[in-house]
Amino acid sequence: MNSPAAPARRRPRTLALELVDSLGQRIRDGRLQAGDKLPTEAAIMAEFEVSRTVVREAISKLQAAGLVETRHGIGTFVLGIGDAPAFKITPEQFSTLQDVIAVLELRIGLETEAAGLAAQRRSEANLTQMRAALGAVVAAVEAGQDAVAADFQFHLEIARATQNSHFAELMNTLGSQIIPRARLEPAGELSAERQAYLRRVNGEHENIFDAIAAQDPDAARAAMRTHLTNSRERRRRAQADLG
Repeated sequence: MNSPAAPARRRPRTLALELVDSLGQRIRDGRLQAGDKLPTEAAIMAEFEVSRTVVREAISKLQAAGLVETRHGIGTFVLGIGDAPAFKITPEQFSTLQDVIAVLELRIGLETEAAGLAAQRRSEANLTQMRAALGAVVAAVEAGQDAVAADFQFHLEIARATQNSHFAELMNTLGSQIIPRARLEPAGELSAERQAYLRRVNGEHENIFDAIAAQDPDAARAAMRTHLTNSRERRRRAQADLG
């Protein structure tokens, strides 16, 4: 009779996220209050049966979320929910393909609706700015250069065209690092294959622009969702190839 398969080992990254959830819950429900010092690394390692690496990654994520701060030589202290800084995604949170995919999922929710609102509310001036950004994308690609800045500008102009300042403020907070190739693909002169890829991406941009110009919110949402979903699926395939 075959013995049962051994349970799959959880990855350190998964363990770190579980630890973040556990410590974050203690902060949210008041068991750990503002000003309290977190237990030592050794104490957390013993309680949760995790490695020092896992503890340090979890603390780093809690710091990025604005829930704790580390005072060198003293310890790590709870800041409290009300003291958390404005939302941001740090460069360290773009370090892997999985991180980039997570941000693309956020963008699908945010920018799909932004495109629909832009189609309803855009002005002629908004269209002019979008067209200028697309022109800059084309110029960069045809010159053999990547077009990250112009690509981001196009998405930012859509956010501005919603006439809801929160969309543009959030996009500015995220910055051009949300364009996946800004973090994962090397800078430098583009190969013919990369140029062809970027032309296809810009074709997706044109579909979004056309729908917004036509004031068709459903088509604008669909075009934006298609564009960002294609980007996410390209990264998922790349991740599968690495795995």
